[in-house]
Amino acid sequence: MKLELGYFYVKDLIFGDKTGFKDGIVTVSKKELSGVLLEDGRLKAVDLEIAKPGEEVRIIPVKDVIEPRVKVSGGTVFPGFLGKPHTVGSGRTHVLKGMAVVTCGRIVGFQEGIIDMGGPGAEYTPFSKLFNLVVVAHPRENLDSHDHEEAVRIAGLKAAAYVAEAVRSLEPEETRVYETKSIAEALFQHPALPKVAYVYQLQSQGLLHDTYVYGVDAKKIIPTLIFPTEVMDGAIVSGNCVSACDKNTTYVHQNNPVIEELYARHGKDINFLGVIITNENVTLADKERSSDYTAKLAEYLGLDGVIITEEGFGNPDTDLIMNCRKIEEKGIKTVLITDEYAGRDGASQSLADADAKADAVVTAGNANEVVVLPPMKKIIGLLDTATIIAGGSQKSLRDDGSIEIELQAITGATSEVGFTRMSATIY
Repeated sequence: MKLELGYFYVKDLIFGDKTGFKDGIVTVSKKELSGVLLEDGRLKAVDLEIAKPGEEVRIIPVKDVIEPRVKVSGGTVFPGFLGKPHTVGSGRTHVLKGMAVVTCGRIVGFQEGIIDMGGPGAEYTPFSKLFNLVVVAHPRENLDSHDHEEAVRIAGLKAAAYVAEAVRSLEPEETRVYETKSIAEALFQHPALPKVAYVYQLQSQGLLHDTYVYGVDAKKIIPTLIFPTEVMDGAIVSGNCVSACDKNTTYVHQNNPVIEELYARHGKDINFLGVIITNENVTLADKERSSDYTAKLAEYLGLDGVIITEEGFGNPDTDLIMNCRKIEEKGIKTVLITDEYAGRDGASQSLADADAKADAVVTAGNANEVVVLPPMKKIIGLLDTATIIAGGSQKSLRDDGSIEIELQAITGATSEVGFTRMSATIY
């Protein structure tokens, strides 16, 4: 399966009478886009705002972040939501690179986040470096929380698709090609290289902790193989309100750095065979079933090694360790990527589960670390939610507008797929 991604690099984002793209500038018609979004009767109003890198702007509470893309050939964008659930991952997709749609508004669940576009908080989130079109959604009164979440989720996808239509017929500045051959072809081409796959755990605990694959709630799937290009091309959509620091937003699924790096190494020092997606359900029976099936697929592919990433913490730590242990017992080496909840002093156990076989682990940082975010000149959304989102407390919001809060509340701060601005240095 071969996918061409055509990049249009965004240099500025403005509002205007007509939506379009010219000379690196994205122009968005507020009137047109608002009309598209308000076709959903669950929303009574939407406000559209722009937040640019370096501005003293705070976006809170953040629900999702989406990269604007349009399928030129090979299916539809966000299949299962904005089009039929046909397979994507091939053909050509145009991308507005350097821009995102951010959904915001009245809080859906308590685990939503903060994006500071400037100041010290901006250094903790990768999304501060993007030109952000913020959709502040106002749901109708007495809307069920699941309908509320779905309405905001769909609004973000619609907004991203609407803006990207501006580049459908244009010629991209750069085109990147990603291709995964069949298993037989890959083994024939690189017989001497170690066979590697990526085990991608998707948040599926329920109660607003949900991820969707071709429109299907991931808690309803059994582990399966998927082409890496399908992930890159919008097959997986975030619908969850898990803690902001390690939430895989839709943007992260579209730009998963583990997949990018495995592609970069393919044919050089590894043979990248594909992605195994699995879930993070809450019952022990579900965890046993999914981890058994994941290990079976790894064995069936004849793998030499896998990278495993999780989403969230606590309950999903069990899935991470189960997958690690069972795959290692098949004689397959594993490397885990996670973050830590080690307490504000860093002295507590980092994960809720452990096993001696988990001896190669990459950490994205301690989500309980406390930082102080200075006041911003402009707030997009609702500042008082800083006292109720995960990582905050009733004392988090200070009188001057500054916030004392854990990294847990900053969107993407400790990304468990490595889509973050933090790293470790050896001195």
